Amino acid sequence: MNELAGETSGSVDIKKLTEKIEKESAFVNLLELEMRKVIIGQEDMIEKLLLALLSNGHILLEGVPGLAKTLAITALSKVVDVDFSRIQFTPDLLPADVIGTQIYNMKKEEFSIKKGPIFSNFVLADEINRAPAKVQSALLEAMQERQITIGAETFKLTEPFMVLATQNPIEQEGTYPLPEAQVDRFMLKVVLDYPKHEEEKLIIRSNISAGKYPEPNKVVTAKDIIKARETVREVYLDEKIEQYIVDIVYATRKPKNYGLDNLEGLISFGGSPRASISMAIASKAYAFINHRGYVIPEDVRAVCHDILRHRIGLTYEAEAEEITVVDIINQILNKVEVP
Repeated sequence: MNELAGETSGSVDIKKLTEKIEKESAFVNLLELEMRKVIIGQEDMIEKLLLALLSNGHILLEGVPGLAKTLAITALSKVVDVDFSRIQFTPDLLPADVIGTQIYNMKKEEFSIKKGPIFSNFVLADEINRAPAKVQSALLEAMQERQITIGAETFKLTEPFMVLATQNPIEQEGTYPLPEAQVDRFMLKVVLDYPKHEEEKLIIRSNISAGKYPEPNKVVTAKDIIKARETVREVYLDEKIEQYIVDIVYATRKPKNYGLDNLEGLISFGGSPRASISMAIASKAYAFINHRGYVIPEDVRAVCHDILRHRIGLTYEAEAEEITVVDIINQILNKVEVP
């Protein structure tokens, strides 16, 4: 695919497009720079947050407490000049606490709408798995249709709109598994690991130093993000790369067709068409972040795990054999032919 850099593919001038992308993606480096003022290490998390932002997708961050999940999301909201709201999910939370409700005005003898915290650009759903399914389902309409219905009225959400959720995988008491329908609406699910040895030393130093804790600066506006999202859609995706994406997703549904007979009894369900769409858009955004006007197979492989890890169901047999979703994705990527 690298030869595309100097070619015209159909009606698309790849060289001209790459020059445009290089120019319009310059602000990505500024975003990363500002976020790294407060986040030490966790490069993958920062990259995937920017990926979701540019792909117009929602993101779920999973990791033990103390890995800077909430801090990273808050930092992102500070570098982009948008409205930000945080919802702390708890077992006693109600859907009305998220989307809002109708309130009766006794003086006017009529109902008025009191909007909830979902009416914002960036919505942090902190510890999302601590609330029951009826509360989590309150997010479904917002995440898919970008609108909220309260009573008989429907309100369009202001763009850019993005749900950034966190969850703790190790605690079972007082938590509720997310409904599959909602999980599928997250474009990316990023699993975080502990920082490296040297990074942790830097984290300690920055938190115990006498100086003021660094604050990121606002470097882009909501209009810049909306424009960048439109430009991401222009990134060239060759038909061979399209086929590669479809093959990867299809291999999660019918592994036997791709010579992966050993996975047949390990997968209970595979990725939906939403997985294919998400992988295509995320691959374009990954190319954009790397200042490139066309998608290469490495872009697809870079986003594949975070797109598919929450969209593949394991059978009891897989769990008994201690086979993980990551193992299955790795086998698929090793087997499906790269264009």
